[in-house]
Amino acid sequence: MKITDVKVWLVQGIKYNWTLLKIYTDEGYTGVGEATNWPGSPIVYEAAKHIGSRIIGLDPMKTDFIWTKLYRDLNWVGPYGASMCAISGIDMALLDLKGKVLGVPCYELLGGAYRKDILLYANYWFTKGGHNEADYAEQARAVKAAGFTGLKFDPFAHTNYFYGEDLASNLTLTPAQQDLAFNVSKAVREAVGPEVDIMIETHAMLNYRIAVKMAERLATLDIAWYEEPAGPESSQTLRAMRERIPSDVAICVGERHYTRFGIRSLLEKHVCDIIMPDITRCGGPSEMKRMATMAEAYQVLLAPHNPNGPLSTLASSHVCASVPNFFRQEFMFNDVPWRDTVIDHSIADMVYDGHLHLSDRPGLGVDLVEEEMEKHPGITSNPPENFYI
Repeated sequence: MKITDVKVWLVQGIKYNWTLLKIYTDEGYTGVGEATNWPGSPIVYEAAKHIGSRIIGLDPMKTDFIWTKLYRDLNWVGPYGASMCAISGIDMALLDLKGKVLGVPCYELLGGAYRKDILLYANYWFTKGGHNEADYAEQARAVKAAGFTGLKFDPFAHTNYFYGEDLASNLTLTPAQQDLAFNVSKAVREAVGPEVDIMIETHAMLNYRIAVKMAERLATLDIAWYEEPAGPESSQTLRAMRERIPSDVAICVGERHYTRFGIRSLLEKHVCDIIMPDITRCGGPSEMKRMATMAEAYQVLLAPHNPNGPLSTLASSHVCASVPNFFRQEFMFNDVPWRDTVIDHSIADMVYDGHLHLSDRPGLGVDLVEEEMEKHPGITSNPPENFYI
C-alpha cells in the first residue's frame, strides 16, 4: 500500500482556525488528522500541505518510521512549531488509517483500553458573561448542571494574548486586578462546591512575583492545578517556582512543550504534577503516548490540552484510554455548531455525564465531511473580536 495524496483544509473554529487533513492510498483506505495551532494558522496550513507532499509514495502502515523520518528530515528548521504541528496531524491520520485497515479503534493500536469513558473538564464555558463574580458563578453552575466535575478558566482575564496591547509590558497585575482574579475564583468555587475540580490558567502571562503571589492566594480555594506559571523556555525557572509555590498546589505545564524530548527536563527536575501535551502540536497520538509513558516513570499524570477541533478531541481521548496515568481531558464547553457536522459522527452524541464515551468503530471512529468543511473556510484576514488567525 502506498500514500497517493494528502489534502488539507483550513476551517473556522470558535477561537481560531482548525487545520484538518486527510491521507489517501492506492488501495482506497484513508485516514483523517488535525494539525491545529495558532496564532499563525495559515503557516500551519501551508506546512501541512508541504509536509504531506513529502510522504507521497510511502507505506502508510509504517507509522513510526514516517514519524521519525519527518522529525529527522525537518529538524533543520527546528523540532517544534509549524513543522511539528504538521507531523502531529499526519501521525494522527496515519494511526486512523491503520485502525481502519485492521478494523480496530486507535486505542487498540496504542496498547488497548484501560477505560473507554474519558473524564473531561470544561473550558470556554465563561463566554456568555462579563469578567465579574456574578457572571462567572452563574455560568459555572451551568457547567456543573451539565454533568461536568471539573472546569478551567483564566481569572486574570487574559483574553487578548498579543503582547503590547491589553497586557502590562512587565506582565504584572495591579492590586485591583489581583483582587478581582481572586474574587472571581472564589465565586466559582462557592458556586460549584468543594467536589468540583477547579483548574486555574495563567497562560504564562504573569511575572514571577505575581505568579507566586497569586498561587499563594488561590491555594486557599483548593484548586486542582495552577497552569503554566511560567513559559516553556526554562525548566529551571519552573523548578524555582515549584519551590516557592505552596506544595499543595499542583503545577500543570506542557501545552507548549513539544515531543518527549521537550518534556525530559521537566520530568527530571520534578517541575510538575500533571503534564498537558497538545496532540495537534506535540507530535500526534503516537508521541503523546510516548510522553505519557515517560511521565508515568515520574508519577506525573496526563491531562491533554485540547481547545481544538473535533479530531483533536477524539484522538486525545484514544490516547487517554490507553494509559494508566490519565487524569482529565480538556473539552470546549461552548463551540461552533459545525464541530459536529464536519465529521460524520457527532461528538455531542458521545459526550454526556462529564465524559466522552469512545465507540468501537475503527480508527478514530469518524471521517471528515468535505462539503461541510468548505461551508466554513478558515478566516485569514479581518478576524472578529477574540478570534486569532
